[in-house]
Amino acid sequence: MRKFSVAAVTLLLSACAVGPDYQAPPTPEPDAFNAAETTAASREQAEQQFWAGFEDPLLGQLIDQTLAANHSLQAGLARYDRAAALLYGAKREQWPSITASASGAEQQLADVERTPPGAGPERVERYQAGLAANWELDLFGRLRRATQSQQAELQAAGADLGALQVALVGQLASSYFELRGLQQQLQVAEQNVALQEETLDIVSARVDAGRGTEFDRVRARSQLQRTRAALPTLRAGIRAAMHRIAVLTGQPPAALIATLERDTGLPGTLPVIPVDSPGDVLRRRPDIAAAERRLAAATARIGVATADLFPRFTLSGLLGSVAADSSDLFSGPAETRRVALGIDWTFLDHGKVKARIDAADADSRAALADYQQAVLSALEDTETRLVRYQRARQRAGHLEQAAENAEQAAELARTRYERGFIGYFEVLAAEQELTATRDARVRSQTDVVLAMVAVYRALAGAPTQQQDQ
Repeated sequence: MRKFSVAAVTLLLSACAVGPDYQAPPTPEPDAFNAAETTAASREQAEQQFWAGFEDPLLGQLIDQTLAANHSLQAGLARYDRAAALLYGAKREQWPSITASASGAEQQLADVERTPPGAGPERVERYQAGLAANWELDLFGRLRRATQSQQAELQAAGADLGALQVALVGQLASSYFELRGLQQQLQVAEQNVALQEETLDIVSARVDAGRGTEFDRVRARSQLQRTRAALPTLRAGIRAAMHRIAVLTGQPPAALIATLERDTGLPGTLPVIPVDSPGDVLRRRPDIAAAERRLAAATARIGVATADLFPRFTLSGLLGSVAADSSDLFSGPAETRRVALGIDWTFLDHGKVKARIDAADADSRAALADYQQAVLSALEDTETRLVRYQRARQRAGHLEQAAENAEQAAELARTRYERGFIGYFEVLAAEQELTATRDARVRSQTDVVLAMVAVYRALAGAPTQQQDQ
């Protein structure tokens, strides 16, 4: 009966763990994002529709290659593996550790070391082998809290890895569309150069015929050279974007130049932007998950520190053999055994223990504040990127119309100039307006696509809702 009572008390103690039990904090969840109208769709459908909606197979290939070969992603995976190894080690701490050892020694004794002095053997041999076991009895949950903390750290590392994947895919897509936008800007700049070369020919012909002034020709040449000056900068930006894409896919900077040189243009059609409810977005964003898991880890570490207020019991045992001759090892007379119960109570150093508890509690409060800030930042990020996407689309529509009007105005100005109705100043102004509007139109088209990718990153991928276009 007494043995049963002792076992019951031990079992009861082993079931308790000091320190606070973790509870996930409540998060603010607006009913909907102000800039989103949603219709339901499956997550897999939304993901497929998003990337397929760009109708660019090369983009999909580059994304797959980035996820497979990016070195930053491989480093993130290694950090996840490290956290998994630490969790395994924390779990093993809860179980007995067993070690095996063996040794053999021979010693020449001085006279004073002999028993009695001056007599006895001159040489002493000693051979031993055995198994030793040590087990910390986790009566107050120190090891279990440590395991809980490491489990949360592993989950946080997994969330970090997910966030890195989303970020890298977003960077790759943004760099790819920036490249296509720069190539379109270069094409527009070359068209502007060709237009202004024609204008210079017209001005020169009129000057040679005595119908214009040298001042007009000089201004036409100046405008042409200014437009040509934009070409080297655009070509440098194109090459830099190619280098960036290659590095993101885990390749040397010049590896994809031949593949990317062919200008396929910006997407002619855009996919549907997926938008979940704010609560769903918060639950799927890996940065939020990582912050919440780190809060859980910090809470568990309070229990680890609090456990030092209680004694730490360690059960150890030894089973071995010790002999003066190797042939006598493992014989009956050479057998040795030991069982011991150790008690370590750091509570006597109360100030140091209390300081560790206070530090763990402060870490937990900081982790809570970080989590709450991450939630608010995620809501702000998503709302802002949705608004910017919508405004980018509106701006692109206005600039499309403006570009058409500028082309008509420039053509009318050239016609009227050739007929002598207006001076070159009006032609120059019209062509400057056309050049600026064409460039702004291409930039706005690029901005729309980049804003869409930014929304995708804010949503941490394609969720189960889709915004009506």
